[in-house]
Amino acid sequence: MGNTHYEILRNKWIKKHKDLQKNLWEKHGNALNHFANSVTQIAAGSLGGIMLLTSPVVPLLPAPQTPAPKENIMPKIDKNVFLITDLHNVLPSDVAPLTTVQEEGAVKILTRDFGLKIAPELSGIRLNRSYGYIGQEQHLTRFPGDTMASHFSTQDAASEFGKQGMAPGLGAWGYFARSADTMTEKDNLFEKYYIAVPTFLAPGFSEHTGEYITFFKYRKMIVVNPNNGRAIVVVIGDAGPAEFTGKHLGGSPEVMQYLERVDGAQKGAVLYFFIDDPNDTVPLGPIDIK
Repeated sequence: MGNTHYEILRNKWIKKHKDLQKNLWEKHGNALNHFANSVTQIAAGSLGGIMLLTSPVVPLLPAPQTPAPKENIMPKIDKNVFLITDLHNVLPSDVAPLTTVQEEGAVKILTRDFGLKIAPELSGIRLNRSYGYIGQEQHLTRFPGDTMASHFSTQDAASEFGKQGMAPGLGAWGYFARSADTMTEKDNLFEKYYIAVPTFLAPGFSEHTGEYITFFKYRKMIVVNPNNGRAIVVVIGDAGPAEFTGKHLGGSPEVMQYLERVDGAQKGAVLYFFIDDPNDTVPLGPIDIK
């Protein structure tokens, strides 16, 4: 019997599957091998996506009488799996300051995956480290008279994020706006997606205090949870925490929740680097892999 329409389609997809499988293992063989050996540390759903890619493609094809849309034939790849495994291969086993090689490796991976200009140093200025424990901070007062009652635009947001309360003092640069009437959405996002970093521990800070304070004010950064691949664009909105806390930076309640770094200890390891964005084109908030 000659080739039917179904047989032709099947042969085309078998060839496409083999090509895809070959390219996948050529580009990510090390990551996939590590992933397979560390399966207990990664979500089963992510593993399922990889296993589907490397399983025979014919069973995924619908019966000839009920063809499925093309987009349903091939499974979706969980991109975060590759980010997690790639970062695992360059980061130290303990949460410690990165070596130059480790830092360069992490920056290369993040730049590739998020399509941003990411750097551990800008204008000759850097923080004391780029990998450390982040702890939860409270909300900051945005303008004179701001309270928890006026802080959220919806009751759902108040219920979700209001329990952390307001910090007793202002952020390192004072109010975000002069008044409630003059506050812009940009001011609001600065507080919503802020981190606190120990600017005072930056190499050269004591010799160039004024210059460094100006540099760090609302400086844009990316913070990444290397254990789940979640990343968020933030600004430096405060200075701290103190060294004795055992934490290396702090995040707003919204930042901590998105990164899934809110647990019993209220801290977890993250990577954090500057974003070179002189024209202010990179929006604040969660960011996905390109």
